[in-house]
Amino acid sequence: MTKTHTLDVPGARVRYEVRGDGPLLLLMGSPMGAAAFELLADELSSDHTVVTHDPRGIAGSPLHDPDEDSTPEKRADDVAALIDAVGTGPADVFGTSGGAMTVLALATRHPGRVRTVIAHEPPVLEFLPDAAEQRAKTDDVIDTCHRHGPIEAYAKFAANSGLDTEEQGSPGAAGPSSAQDLADAARFFTHELRATTRYVPDVDVLTAGPSSVFVGLGADSAGLQTFHTSHALAGRLGEPPVEFPGGHTGFVLYAEEFARVVRKVIGTRS
Repeated sequence: MTKTHTLDVPGARVRYEVRGDGPLLLLMGSPMGAAAFELLADELSSDHTVVTHDPRGIAGSPLHDPDEDSTPEKRADDVAALIDAVGTGPADVFGTSGGAMTVLALATRHPGRVRTVIAHEPPVLEFLPDAAEQRAKTDDVIDTCHRHGPIEAYAKFAANSGLDTEEQGSPGAAGPSSAQDLADAARFFTHELRATTRYVPDVDVLTAGPSSVFVGLGADSAGLQTFHTSHALAGRLGEPPVEFPGGHTGFVLYAEEFARVVRKVIGTRS
């Protein structure tokens, strides 16, 4: 059974879901909300207490100030508050895409609250050789959203990141469609994308801290920008990426197989 709750955090009210029983495991994305992880959460809830949530400003988690930017640090503080609210930490955490940046910030800012960290395909653009060019492309996507709206911005974003291919196509390959999708996409491009892709994980803190940190990478993600960023971060952490089924959204298309890899990783601490 899934139970839905809300939690007041500085500047926002976060909607979250709890299912299952056992060791605490949080699954998260950015800008993807709890709905994107329903299948994976169901798979893992047989032996874990699984928490998913809508990140601040997305779907069911409204902000006090809708114009406030979302950063990995703010989202990490929200997740730390969720761990405290559920009350069975420390937790294992899985974050994908922008959510991978969230869990990296969480391990840096709140090391006592996390046990194992899986950062799946983190867009650490600042670790790429062409970081300056990537910043310019990101700024162009944001400007496109301001001038022409989220659908045109998504087309540019997807082309630059490699997500405009059929095998990377779920969810959202065609871009935002529903009214909520459009609102979330507009918020992502105008208030979240820049801070997320310019976040620089503190590798020294991550490697010296108490958490075991793993980088995850999809078996079908060779054509993605996150293929390069994942290898760049893994190289700095000193361990190769862990292979997961599928591509960037393999947790949706291959939930059962994906859950098996998650269990294997969180059961193997360095």
